[in-house]
Amino acid sequence: MRKGRSEREKRKLRVLFLCTGNSCRSQMAEGWARALLGDLVEPHSAGVAPSGVDPRAVKVMAEAGVDISRQRSKHLDEVSSLDFDFVVTLCDDTRQSCPFFPARMGVIHRSFDDPPLLASQAKDEEEILDHYRRVRDEIRNFVETLKDLPHGSPSEEPKRDGSLAPDDDHAERV
Repeated sequence: MRKGRSEREKRKLRVLFLCTGNSCRSQMAEGWARALLGDLVEPHSAGVAPSGVDPRAVKVMAEAGVDISRQRSKHLDEVSSLDFDFVVTLCDDTRQSCPFFPARMGVIHRSFDDPPLLASQAKDEEEILDHYRRVRDEIRNFVETLKDLPHGSPSEEPKRDGSLAPDDDHAERV
């Protein structure tokens, strides 16, 4: 029976959440990863065209008890020197336009609706926030599955079927 974990097992997985503007979805994912998996994951977020952190994203995350008000929108170039274990793309545009980004263990794609785009069709502020809340909760559920990512050296094989968790039908390894 092992009493302690090896150094390799203790090292947090470095995960990058990518979205076009790094204003909403990737900010939420970074915040959830820090709040839910902070002992397992070192989360970062960036975008290919950063546009500032969306105040509504900050608001709905605060409603859920997660403070992302100190996070900032970053360009992919700002984090390119970091060695990531996994890169997670959160929108189809980023998946299409993202340059090759080396990740030691994999790239994962899970697309979420764009709250600002959904908000443009909403009738009032409460309906707008409902869109943000729905996406926030979907991202939380996805981030919770990241605890099942393989943890270790790049020579260790990820799950053969590319799954992240037994019940996650929407994420795919690319």
